[in-house]
Amino acid sequence: MIDRETVIHVAKLARLGMTEEDRETFGKQLSVILENIAILQEVDVSGVSPTAHASRLSSIMRADESQPSYAPEALLANAPDQEDNCLKVNAVLEES
Repeated sequence: MIDRETVIHVAKLARLGMTEEDRETFGKQLSVILENIAILQEVDVSGVSPTAHASRLSSIMRADESQPSYAPEALLANAPDQEDNCLKVNAVLEES
């Protein structure tokens, strides 16, 4: 198990306020984490190429292909007000 001073040092680096009970719990948890890391370090990965991700990445987006749009008349058919094939709206910003 990690000693008390190391737990206090790590808590201070992380700016954590801890009670004595917290230090005991944190020390046990940190010890388990470090033991698991030690087990992982024993694994032979010499035949494994380095990767940036655990799984292969693939794009789920469709190809970006241009397609014909609707005719302006069809889009503006229900517009309450229009001008020069554009939807006309009231100003929303004031000039200063």
